[in-house]
Amino acid sequence: MPFHCVYFVIHYTALVIIQVGTLSPTGIMLPLQSAKIIKIQRYVRKDGKCNVHHGNVRETYRYLTDIFTTLVDLKWRFNLLIFVMVYTVTWLFFGMIWWLIAYVRGDMDHIGDSTWTPCVSNLNGFVSAFLFSIETETTIGYGYRVITDKCPEGIILLLVQSVLGSIVNAFMVGCMFVKISQPKKRAETLVFSTNAVISMRDGKLCLMFRVGDLRNSHIVEASIRAKLIKSKQTKEGEFIPLNQTDINVGYYTGDDRLFLVSPLIISHEINQQSPFWEISKAQLPKEELEIVVILEGMVEATGMTCQARSSYITSEILWGYRFTPVLTLEDGFYEVDYNSFHETYETNTPVYSAKELNGKFLIPSVPNSYTRALRLGKAHDSCFSPHPTVICSLQRYITAAFTYASECK
Repeated sequence: MPFHCVYFVIHYTALVIIQVGTLSPTGIMLPLQSAKIIKIQRYVRKDGKCNVHHGNVRETYRYLTDIFTTLVDLKWRFNLLIFVMVYTVTWLFFGMIWWLIAYVRGDMDHIGDSTWTPCVSNLNGFVSAFLFSIETETTIGYGYRVITDKCPEGIILLLVQSVLGSIVNAFMVGCMFVKISQPKKRAETLVFSTNAVISMRDGKLCLMFRVGDLRNSHIVEASIRAKLIKSKQTKEGEFIPLNQTDINVGYYTGDDRLFLVSPLIISHEINQQSPFWEISKAQLPKEELEIVVILEGMVEATGMTCQARSSYITSEILWGYRFTPVLTLEDGFYEVDYNSFHETYETNTPVYSAKELNGKFLIPSVPNSYTRALRLGKAHDSCFSPHPTVICSLQRYITAAFTYASECK
């Protein structure tokens, strides 16, 4: 028998001994280490809103330099209040000026005098001046109050109010239009799975989550990104809170660009460049980390850029699970069952980190017969459960060992 065959048979025997050493008195396998779940403060909430509050901002004048964006970012009740106040104040301001002109010229003293030519006909008080201001700025023109050609100051005021009224209309209507057409609500129909999962895919340990679009109108040029939020300390002793690290979800292969017609499972291969390289199932609950996922694209109906966000903390990352399929083939079309969108099912997954698997078990140079032996061992394991008994564990590893040894000829 070749040396590598003997090595793996001995290796499987050692695995059986390790597994038996983790049994409880009732014969149920226990985790190698008991981990206490740590409560983590979210950086990004599940609905995509950032859980960050800005305090002690002294340079508040910067908000006024970009007044348009400031108004758009305001809540609707404040936006509507400002909308009404701006128009009301401008009408009152110019109405006061029209009344002052009439008062200074003496029009108020010649009301009903047919020989007197007033600045504005039929203007007999502040109320009528206010109504004339509204008619002028909104270009209603009822025809009862009319400016005459004997009042040059009134003509100048008419020009000024018309120009400023157009500017106010453009600014406020534009602000309301942008706020109404914001694609934030479009992100409400872009959904992320409640949990992320870690399991084997094509012989490699992968971190996966699912995204979907509830609307029939699609997101154009959709792309997905993921960030790991975790505090770190440098070799020099510098503490970096909430350090952001990129998680590769297919940037180099183009898998990050999505055709989001049906729900897709986004996969991150845990390799040597992955921040999860040294994290095992027992170590995962001890980690204070958060995965922020960002889906971006253009709304097909409007062409505006839309962004949807969500996050997963360690308690929402399920080790040893896969997502339940949601796509079925019907008569002439495919149907997506969103009732199963968040559902997962348990699958046989090593409890070791990707680094340990790469160094001990899933060596890339191992012959294919070893992989077949491992798979055949799983196939014979008919009593798999979250906490397998000693009989199941012995059956799983002994079957794989003997299958591999029988193929090493």
